[in-house]
Amino acid sequence: MLYGPMSATRVKKSYPETEASGQFWRSTMIDTDTRLRVARGIGKTETQASIEVFQALKRRGHPDAPPPTVSDGWGGIDEAMVEVYGKVPEYGGRGRPPTLKRPVPGWQYLQVIKQRKNGRVVGTRLRVIYGNPEEVLKLLGRSTAYVERTHLTMRHFNSRLVRKTLAFSKVVAMHRAAATWEDLYYNLGRPLKTLRLELFDDPHRRWLPRTPAMAAGLTDHVWTVKELLTILPVPPDSNT
Repeated sequence: MLYGPMSATRVKKSYPETEASGQFWRSTMIDTDTRLRVARGIGKTETQASIEVFQALKRRGHPDAPPPTVSDGWGGIDEAMVEVYGKVPEYGGRGRPPTLKRPVPGWQYLQVIKQRKNGRVVGTRLRVIYGNPEEVLKLLGRSTAYVERTHLTMRHFNSRLVRKTLAFSKVVAMHRAAATWEDLYYNLGRPLKTLRLELFDDPHRRWLPRTPAMAAGLTDHVWTVKELLTILPVPPDSNT
């Protein structure tokens, strides 16, 4: 399964820079096939936010290597990959033993860097960070349109992310809570037009609406707000 793109979104910069106030970055990863938001991270830097994302992915089916990833040109993602999945090379017996983690062969990561003129995007430049260039471009494509669309949806759903607003988060815990609720509703309660299926044996309706979670096979129906607030999912491997 292909994952990507991933990018960061800033919170309002209206308070002194401390561990609990100031500027924070939100990093989100989506599955390009189902539009499912598979992981999210919030941190003081892009790298910290992206580390949270890859740590979540490590617990959710990618324990050994990061999934193929495409992002915009913001930094921090490659450093986060190394921090979470990198390996310290084996000591060859000469000189000082290596201590720093390094990328592992087999990773695939592409950056799509926007080129601007007078504040407007006039083109893009591709930069393959990890992997064989031809294979990476063939697999990951040449656009971050999905994450750009997701960012617009985020700003419509969550007024804390709107630019030039008084609704920015004052408390980090509340910002995380709002982001969790936003992702929950997006994945389970909001059908996407691009995911709907055409029906040929139903005389009353033409389309079957689907949410990202339905497209990913995680549920069989569109969840209501009441279900989101009252149902507690139990992990399949739970012993309690």
